Amino acid sequence: MRRSLVALALTACALASHAQLNPVDPDWKEVEAPPPGALVVDGAIPLEMPRSLLRFGVAPASVSIGADGIVRYVVVATSASGAVNGLYEGIRCNTGEFKVYARHNPGSGWVIAKDAQWKSLHETHVSAHSLAIARTGACIGHGTNQTASAILRDLRRPADRRFEQP
Repeated sequence: MRRSLVALALTACALASHAQLNPVDPDWKEVEAPPPGALVVDGAIPLEMPRSLLRFGVAPASVSIGADGIVRYVVVATSASGAVNGLYEGIRCNTGEFKVYARHNPGSGWVIAKDAQWKSLHETHVSAHSLAIARTGACIGHGTNQTASAILRDLRRPADRRFEQP
């Protein structure tokens, strides 16, 4: 327990210094998001969403970090009746924002979101799963986790072991 608290304190210090060293770039430009792949439900990494009626999971093969620093992924939402929908999203860790690029519906497949805008992870309950992804693997403070494999590793780990070196 003490080791976990020390690790959390060190992580907080590192995050604070990382935020100071990496201010938001005023000239930042988003690169065009690649199209989402096929919706894969099997093997999705479950997210802890205790107040949700839906079960959420991240499709491991979909996780990437773009040249623009955006973490892109597909999240799968499954209802109690078994209906499955998908969202292709991006998280911009340094600004605490997310964007929905496309939605997957059972009958129509992927539908690209028109005029998708960046929204705060903290302003809307609609993004609760996005905030969970940011906090549990995609972002370390206001910085992007090191690699897609590090994001996947941290999403799979219990809360007291996230963001530790292997």
